[in-house]
Amino acid sequence: MSNHKIAIIGGGNLGSSIAEGLITSGFVLANQITITKRNLSTVQHLAEKGVTTTSDNQAAVKYANYVILAVKPFQIKDIVADIKPFLKAEQHTVISVATGVWIKDLEEMLAPNFALFRAMPNTAISIQQSMTCICGNHSAVRQVEYVTALFNQLGKSIVIDEKLMDAATVLGACGTAYALRYIRANIQGGIEIGFSAAQASLIAAQTVKGAADLLLTKNTHPEQEIDKVTTPMGCTIAGLNEMEHQGFSSSLIRGLTASYRKIKDDM
Repeated sequence: MSNHKIAIIGGGNLGSSIAEGLITSGFVLANQITITKRNLSTVQHLAEKGVTTTSDNQAAVKYANYVILAVKPFQIKDIVADIKPFLKAEQHTVISVATGVWIKDLEEMLAPNFALFRAMPNTAISIQQSMTCICGNHSAVRQVEYVTALFNQLGKSIVIDEKLMDAATVLGACGTAYALRYIRANIQGGIEIGFSAAQASLIAAQTVKGAADLLLTKNTHPEQEIDKVTTPMGCTIAGLNEMEHQGFSSSLIRGLTASYRKIKDDM
């Protein structure tokens, strides 16, 4: 269990999910977390667990060791300006989970000697199953292990170069929507071949979950697991080949690259 105190600035869905996950995992005690929200009634459930709740961002960071900025990107500049007088490079590590806010932006708001991280979780953080990509500045080397351990309580995490953060958004965040669209298509097909919507939904979702867990648990390549279900002249290979004839893999790859181009074009 960590002895560090954590301030989460922003008690919306993301900030609250982070707090819930850290408490549930036992990574920290509830009284080691402070979370801020203008409307405190929306974080009352966390207060009841022992989390300190406040609408005062300055008070929240004063005695913290790690400060997580879980706010909208357009709010970052004003919030950092507000808490900056209470931040000390020797005490505070700052983690931003705001999309599109680069480390150089944070360094300009604070200073390069602050340990600064940028983290990109996805919506599965609400059930502690996020894939979180993390990068830090040169001053953050000592804290990498702790920050990685923190996000590992909320799913799985990986440290990457910041130049890959836009790609991480596509693969890890947009990827949730792509996976869900595949499951939805599976459900529709399942209904067509005789299942009720509820039955098809359960079978499709659990099958995809099982397939993903096979790769994560056994550390195998997808094709290795595909080979185990494709028998000569069988129904699996017939279906796979028809999907490929219709552009299955190529449409997924084109979708990923289209999302990536969209991010780059909007910068």
